[in-house]
Amino acid sequence: MSEETKEPTMADMEAEINASMVNYREGDMVHGIIAGIENYVVYVDLGTYMQGIILPDQLSDDPNFRMTEDLKIGGEIDAVVIRKDDSNGNLVLSLKQANYINAWKEIGEALEAGTEYEVKIAESVKGGVVAYLNGIRGFIPASRLSIARLDNEAKEALVGSTISVIVAEADADKKKLILSAREAEERKAAEELAEKLQTVHAGMVTKGIVESIKPYGCFVDIGNGLSGLVHISQIANKRIKTPGEVVKQGQEVDVKITEIKDGKISLSMKALQDVTEKIETPEKSESEYVSGEEASTSMSSLLGEIVIDD
Repeated sequence: MSEETKEPTMADMEAEINASMVNYREGDMVHGIIAGIENYVVYVDLGTYMQGIILPDQLSDDPNFRMTEDLKIGGEIDAVVIRKDDSNGNLVLSLKQANYINAWKEIGEALEAGTEYEVKIAESVKGGVVAYLNGIRGFIPASRLSIARLDNEAKEALVGSTISVIVAEADADKKKLILSAREAEERKAAEELAEKLQTVHAGMVTKGIVESIKPYGCFVDIGNGLSGLVHISQIANKRIKTPGEVVKQGQEVDVKITEIKDGKISLSMKALQDVTEKIETPEKSESEYVSGEEASTSMSSLLGEIVIDD
């Protein structure tokens, strides 16, 4: 007789009986399989001599909970024993208590790991919004809803939408859960920036549009969602008091990437001017610039003959 078909021994049967004779206590966490759902009562097979039941008020406090969607016959669940006998020989269990314990355990781990979750905004309240994470009510302060500043109208419009969040603060004893969408947005933005920065390198020459002018320099949009700073000392090969003496907002300029550090791009216009001055002859200079006429030799064609790389 093979191992698969051999008859159980007395020892096997005794072990099985002993395993089924569990002495349950209130507060015990048990694991079982959903055996049936009838009239909003869930029946749980615990693999022992007793069957577990979960009454409707012990299913969940999460407003998004849907019995027909969240519970399936044959599915495995954890539950907490809240009464040892319902007078019909059933062990009375609580799914929501087990979920609460397991949820706070997971939330604590998520806080340490920086795990990101998708949550649905349940309601707008004073100072922020409410969302449930694993059945636990979480608060997202208005200051942590987005990188952008949101007014009350924009905050209200988020109700019902799904957003990405991380756990910012968690205290099971105080039942305090603070979530943050802003940090999740910042993380995503940093990842996208890192990918974009892979497409450029120090020494690269490109065109850009002056997007803003500051007393210390100008910021230039070089495309693909990237911009860099041309410090005032790198705008011209002469001393200037303000960037506005040389550049205007919306102006197209040629720039060289001089450094990429900590996600910031440093640019130089002066570096290209220094190069062109070295290779220009007096004859080229005379034919290059003609008042009221288009230059016979453009800056872009001139730069096309130059290979600049660090």
